[in-house]
Formats: sequence, structure tokens, C-alpha cells
Amino acid sequence: METSVLSLVLDLGGVFVFALAGALAAVRARLDVIGLVVVAMVSSIGGGLVRDVLLGTEPPLALRDWRYLAVPTAAAALAWGLHPRLERLRRSVRVADAFGLGFFSVSGTATALTAGLAPPQACLLGVLTGVGGGVIRDVLLREVPLVLSDGQFYAVSALAGALLVAVTWELEVYGLAAAAAGVALVVVLRLLTLRLRWHMPVPADSRRR
Repeated sequence: METSVLSLVLDLGGVFVFALAGALAAVRARLDVIGLVVVAMVSSIGGGLVRDVLLGTEPPLALRDWRYLAVPTAAAALAWGLHPRLERLRRSVRVADAFGLGFFSVSGTATALTAGLAPPQACLLGVLTGVGGGVIRDVLLREVPLVLSDGQFYAVSALAGALLVAVTWELEVYGLAAAAAGVALVVVLRLLTLRLRWHMPVPADSRRR
């Protein structure tokens, strides 16, 4: 599979699951249908917009490819219809968010490498692409973004996937298998840290509060 096609597939996968996470978070926050669609739409394309702006892509992909708007709309409709069956919305949001983090951190890193960035800068952009959607969603819902408050290796998980992409790119073996491995690595690390409740170090005073 060509790198450009693979990046598009990863992008749209990330758009779908981040839109789903945003829509479910909006349901949990008791927003109306318009609020649900807005949160789903903005949070799903936010990371890609940040990436494209930093890379100088004009106009950004989300503004010139209809699929970047159709996919989150479908995800929002799905969340609206299925949310009564989801007993634990918070868990559903975290699982969808983990997949979005994986898709976007991998696609962001690969896109940056394709644009000619060096591996360290490409990894940084991959992490920014991965966390961007979640940050926008949390800000819209008046919550402290997970990447700043969760402490459960949110950005570290994204960085692990980005590093895997960079290494396989330098070894000239990056492709579908490497991309899938990168996404899986991010998702497994993220869900494992949630399951085991691993945390990054915090100041002692914060733990006593």
C-alpha cells in the first residue's frame, strides 16, 4: 500500500474514532444534538488541522476532502443512536480515544517524514497530531485535557507509536504492517496504563489532596 493511501486510511480511522469519542463525551456532558455534532466534528479533525498547518499544507486536508467531514458526521449519528446501549460512557470514551491517539500519532509521524522532517521533529509532530483532538474535545467540555491531567502515559503512549514509525521509516520497512503495529502499540499501552492505573510522577502535595 502506498504511503499516501496508508496515511489517508489512518487519518480517516482516527477521524472516526475521535469523533465517536467526542460524541460520547458530549452525551455524557448532556449536550444537545448540535453540541454533540460540533464536539465530534471539531475534536476529530483538530489534530490533523494542527499537523497540516505546521507542515504548511494549504488548504488543510480536512477542508478540501469531503470525507473528513462525512466520516465524523456518521460517527456522531452512530453515537447518538447507540449511546443508550453503552452502560459506561466514560470507558467507551477512553477506548475510542486510545484508538484515535494511535491512528493519528502514526499518521502524523508518517506524514511529517514524507514531508522531509527529521525523525525527532516528525515524532514530535506525530505526538501533537495524536493528542490534539483530545485536547480540543476536553477544552470544549470544560475539562482539563487528559494529556495534562491524566498522568497515565497519554503522550508517552503516542510517542511510542511515533518512534516505531520513525525507526521503521529509517530502516525503509515502513508499510501497512509497521503502521498497524504502531497503532496497536499505542492502544495497548494506553489501555494497559488505564487498566493497571499507572501514573506519571506528580508532586507529593498533589497526591495528598
